[in-house]
Amino acid sequence: MAIGDGAIRYSVLLPTYNERENVAIITYLLFKALQNVSFEIIVIDDASPDGTQDVVRQLQKVYGDDRILLRPRHAKLGLGTAYIHGLKYASGEFVIIMDADLSHHPKYLRSFMKKQEETGADIVTGSRYIPGGGVHGWDFKRKLTSRGANVLAQTLLWPRVSDLTGSFRLYKKPVLEDLVKVCVSRGYVFQMELIVRASRSNYRIEEVPITFVDRVYGISKLGGSEIVQYLRGLIHLLLTT
Repeated sequence: MAIGDGAIRYSVLLPTYNERENVAIITYLLFKALQNVSFEIIVIDDASPDGTQDVVRQLQKVYGDDRILLRPRHAKLGLGTAYIHGLKYASGEFVIIMDADLSHHPKYLRSFMKKQEETGADIVTGSRYIPGGGVHGWDFKRKLTSRGANVLAQTLLWPRVSDLTGSFRLYKKPVLEDLVKVCVSRGYVFQMELIVRASRSNYRIEEVPITFVDRVYGISKLGGSEIVQYLRGLIHLLLTT
């Protein structure tokens, strides 16, 4: 569906916190990758003190406030609730979730869209762990931690998806709306819970290989508290799904 048709087909949700250096670049890359595609970008900023919202307002002047929607929140409230907040404003038939820190390159989105169109999938997710996928910029320790977390989840949950902790996905909007209603996680584990519950509900999930690139600008939000959240979430899903 072309832009001139009026209806928005894809809504891209971009949660941000202190992403002033990255938000303009990811916006440019999205517009470059999705030429002739009807889409909107919804920026959910958690009261970033670094001026992220000021940059987004400047981008609205360039691209239009109908193409870039700024929907801020008053504090840092967690990744899961950011997606739920942004979803309320999404007008697209499909919803894309991705990181704003350039870890997820928009060049893969055409492959997501093509896969969905070919298969009718309810969800298309990017995977680092299928042939053609990978990680760039991580040291051995972080690669080992990520792989170990994924193997642990695969062993305990059998989700039929290779990359549980990834956060680069395309959803049919009604599917995502249904899933968020039953998810209890609100932080880092939210992504894993979404895909596990989708698998249990027999939604059709397809995977596309991606290369995850470690952030160039800014500081990673992943720390010890997120690892604890992950383990707690894993146990909760084991007991409730």
